[in-house]
Amino acid sequence: MITRSVTIEEIDELYLIWNDHINASALYRRALREEMDVRDVDPDELRDLLERAREQGYTLEEIAETTNRFADLRSLVEDQQSQSPTEDAARE
Repeated sequence: MITRSVTIEEIDELYLIWNDHINASALYRRALREEMDVRDVDPDELRDLLERAREQGYTLEEIAETTNRFADLRSLVEDQQSQSPTEDAARE
């Protein structure tokens, strides 16, 4: 997991201090899931595509460099998958 910096306002910080039982990371992830929902991105499918791309040998950095949206990642995985049987047959 990569840790990112998030800037919060003083009122956010004060509220989190008052309510230290609140998991700010969970709030952040929930907000991201809501954004995904607005853009019709299924988080489970995104997770699956990312895992498949990594199984195909791509690093997270390579995926980020070659894609910039959900459809790009899907194409990357499916293109690589459709090429694999041909490459395997050529090796035999």
